[in-house]
Amino acid sequence: MIYIESASTNPYYNLALEEFAFERMDRSQSVFMLWQNDNTIVVGKYQNTAEEINQEFVDAQGIRVVRRLSGGGAVYHDKGNLNFTFIADQKQFADFNFRVFTKPVLQALEELGVHASFSGRNDLVLDGKKFSGNSQYAHDGRVLHHGCIMLDSNLDKVKDALRVRDAKFTSRSVKSVRSRVTTINEHAPRRISMEEFKDALKKQVFAENDITEYTLTEADQEAVLTLMHEKYETWGWNYGFTRAYSLRREQKFDGGLVTVDMNVEHGVITEIRFSGDFFGSGDLKELEQALEGIPLDGRLARRLEELGMERCIHGISAADIALLLM
Repeated sequence: MIYIESASTNPYYNLALEEFAFERMDRSQSVFMLWQNDNTIVVGKYQNTAEEINQEFVDAQGIRVVRRLSGGGAVYHDKGNLNFTFIADQKQFADFNFRVFTKPVLQALEELGVHASFSGRNDLVLDGKKFSGNSQYAHDGRVLHHGCIMLDSNLDKVKDALRVRDAKFTSRSVKSVRSRVTTINEHAPRRISMEEFKDALKKQVFAENDITEYTLTEADQEAVLTLMHEKYETWGWNYGFTRAYSLRREQKFDGGLVTVDMNVEHGVITEIRFSGDFFGSGDLKELEQALEGIPLDGRLARRLEELGMERCIHGISAADIALLLM
């Protein structure tokens, strides 16, 4: 088994590294990885990012958003969170066998005096509260299992980052199930440091496998960085890679009540209608038509300004309307 430990806390790099290990490294070898992301939301492959995150809070806090290869729900990562990945031959394991890959985590915790258990479909729990969510991805005879473990995560940030503003969505995307969450150190007999926990987990995995620690070559690094730039850093992957959805959003501003009904496909507006008790002098229909085909990205406010939105909807800024739409 190859062991890789990432020194980076950049989520775009780490998910690119994980995909590189899955797709490009020696298929005769299984892989074990440990990695951490800082100040990040990771959404499941089949989710609608807009439905999962509190965009206003995310923007204010500088939280990075990235989509992973596997399905399941959205999670928040910070430096109090440790992520682990196993990559193996799919023939060795039944489909979506989460227990076998989470066993070393439970064993490591027992060694540290923490009595946790596997629960439901893919969670590890302490006193009925979730501290680890797990997900899997299978392709071309290989299976990738990864999980996040909350040792000391900021639970307030978890709650705020994943709390979506009131809106009515109709979509086929997979929704996250909001669970009661906790951290390991809230239940530990004494505080466990990240390094101590990491060592305990490595001890369990290394005891069961013949481990070779792997250092990426220059060619490996170049391939990972290319994948990071061309995929994991892109708005198209992180926001645009989603099924069609419809929404209604409504907000009262000083300039009046604005209601938006909008259809979106792959993160791009396909149809939009504004209504409300606001005033305006421009042609609202022209604005609506001009917005069709526009992506819901960080340049939306500037585009609204350029299209003369503030003439059509008087007294409300383009930035405020962009925030309402996102």
